[in-house]
Amino acid sequence: MSLIRQLSTAAADFQAEFERLRHWSAETDAAIEGRVAEILADVRQRGDAAVLEYTARFDRLTVDGMAALEITQAELQEALAAIPAAQREALQAAAQRVRAYHERQLEASGRSWSYRDEDGTLLGQKVTPLDRVGIYVPGGKAAYPSSVLMNAIPAQVAGVQEIIMVVPTPDGVRNPLVLAAAAVAGVHRAFTIGGAQAVAALAYGTATIPRVDKITGPGNAYVASAKKHVFGQVGIDMIAGPSEILVIADGTTPPDWVAMDLFSQAEHDELAQSILLSPDADFLAAVQASMERLLPTLPREAIIRASLKGRGALIHTRSMEEACEISNSIAPEHLEISAAEPGRWEPLLRHAGAIFMGAYTSESLGDYCAGPNHVLPTASTARFSSPLGVYDFQKRSSLIEVSEQGAQVLGSIASTLAHGEGLQAHARAAELRLK
Repeated sequence: MSLIRQLSTAAADFQAEFERLRHWSAETDAAIEGRVAEILADVRQRGDAAVLEYTARFDRLTVDGMAALEITQAELQEALAAIPAAQREALQAAAQRVRAYHERQLEASGRSWSYRDEDGTLLGQKVTPLDRVGIYVPGGKAAYPSSVLMNAIPAQVAGVQEIIMVVPTPDGVRNPLVLAAAAVAGVHRAFTIGGAQAVAALAYGTATIPRVDKITGPGNAYVASAKKHVFGQVGIDMIAGPSEILVIADGTTPPDWVAMDLFSQAEHDELAQSILLSPDADFLAAVQASMERLLPTLPREAIIRASLKGRGALIHTRSMEEACEISNSIAPEHLEISAAEPGRWEPLLRHAGAIFMGAYTSESLGDYCAGPNHVLPTASTARFSSPLGVYDFQKRSSLIEVSEQGAQVLGSIASTLAHGEGLQAHARAAELRLK
């Protein structure tokens, strides 16, 4: 049986097969929704006691009180000092690149501004950081120190006063690289809790965990459902679906490189999606041969195999232009242009979370250390959403200071429109300032 399905845009049934490939329901299982609602309500009512109970039940971590679930700054710094030097240097180098990118982002779009028009009226925008944010770091199937950097550093660059990290530690096992990343990224407080109960604690606050203004970071179906439930009480970044990669290849990249790039997303979980588009049929066959040869060498072979069988595809297109059109219809989370002239094709690509240009730009570099954020829109939401950034940790207030002269012009306009809407108090408030 083939490792991965093969499709051709020239086939009569391509569109139907393509739609089946793309299908992924973002609807959370009704049983999960119900359980999450119960957990949120319980944490909201009982606070720390409920958090302790659920942490014991789901993470098999039983402690006497909430103090045992908080990771102190000293412990974070100890973890940073204790990890191997190579890991410490890699963390610090990645953090420096992520920080530099987000500082440029701040300069480009994150500043307050104002101007005065001809009658002396001041108009502008005041940009201020959020006071407190919560970042969720997954800790179930794998540990993600990179997620700590990608969530905490833009918040810190934005000027957030307090960053609260939550990370599940099943059986009480703390990942030293995650703690070290928190030290490097400037996390202020950290707690060893996860799941819907952690989202609830951040959203509503408890006696120990302060209420935040926004929650960011990926998680499992329970975390995603909980974030959806608390939205409105707090802000959230997005409802993340399974990870995705789409590669557009012209046949000039070594097949082994492309095969491993496809594996790099498939290894996340069985629902992840890896798709290769190319007009070169021989190249598609070479990539498939590479996949068959390389897959048995990987520790997460079973997960990759299930992902590729369920949601992966090698698609033969009529041209590179058609490949770009198909990519736009998918709006993938990660998009690689694995071509000799990536700049030729990039202008044709409108929808993607992140675009990786050229054979040497593996998606994994973006995950860890290139600089741009790796928290990206999934499930076609790149049609209208953006990567996590400094702007997610800021808010904007409009500035209006009307001069006496300006009030004469604006007051007359406002009065006319307010009377038209039947709002006489609005009209009178403007009219009282007319000479």
